[in-house]
Order: sequence, then C-alpha cells, then structure tokens
Amino acid sequence: MNPFQSLRDYETFVYSLAEKYPAILSSTLTVIHRGRHRAELVGELRFSREVRLSVQEYISLDTERVVIEGYSYEVWHGGEKAYWYDSQPHPHIPELKITDPHHKHVPPDIKHNRIPAPGFSFTEPNLPLLVTEVERYLAS
Repeated sequence: MNPFQSLRDYETFVYSLAEKYPAILSSTLTVIHRGRHRAELVGELRFSREVRLSVQEYISLDTERVVIEGYSYEVWHGGEKAYWYDSQPHPHIPELKITDPHHKHVPPDIKHNRIPAPGFSFTEPNLPLLVTEVERYLAS
C-alpha cells in the first residue's frame, strides 16, 4: 500500500531519510515541484567510504496517491560507478521479464549486463530498499 497521498507526504519522507538510516552521512535530495501534480526528486545520499547514491525520480500525484513514473538510481564508490538501476523497458531480454521494467546494471560490462530488480516499484518508495542495499554493500 502506497503510504503517500500527497507530494508533501513524499517530501516529508525524503527529507527525514537520514533520521531513519544512520548510515546516511548527508543528503542533497530535493523535491522540485513541476506543477500541482508533478515533481522531480534529484540529488545524492552520501555514505562512508566515499559511497554515494545518486537519485533521479519523476513523480506524479495520480488519483490521490504518489506514483514514480520513472527513475535512475546510481551507486558510486569514489569516482567509479558500482551499479545502477533504471526503469527503461527491455522487452527483448527474456531474463528481465520477471521484474519488467525494473532492472539493475552490474559489472562486468555494466552498461549491457542487466539483472532483474525484485522489490522495485512505481507505487511504493524505492529509497528504503536502495539504502538497505548500500548498507550491505558497505558491510561487504
């Protein structure tokens, strides 16, 4: 169930992430309103060991619930992109059908090597899943 019934609800969630996740050292996440029913979330979450999560979401308010229309999430370690998620459909790749269009780009050949992304959604927030994954990445 989507816990956000307004863009203001989503803003409150985004701006309180660091309080809920102590691994977040700083946040530049900003919700930019693009009209009454549309917004964009952009910025980064910074973690220890020079790890950062770059976030871009396109958000709309659809029948009294917040919907993520598209996204790109990139995890960087220093100056190197470790992996990323996006919602670009790839119907020609049968292995991705299980979570289509949600998928993750992983090494080697990070641009072309894609795997399913279970748990990602357009109607639920993806940030908690991403932060938890970064915490595991930092622990490894």
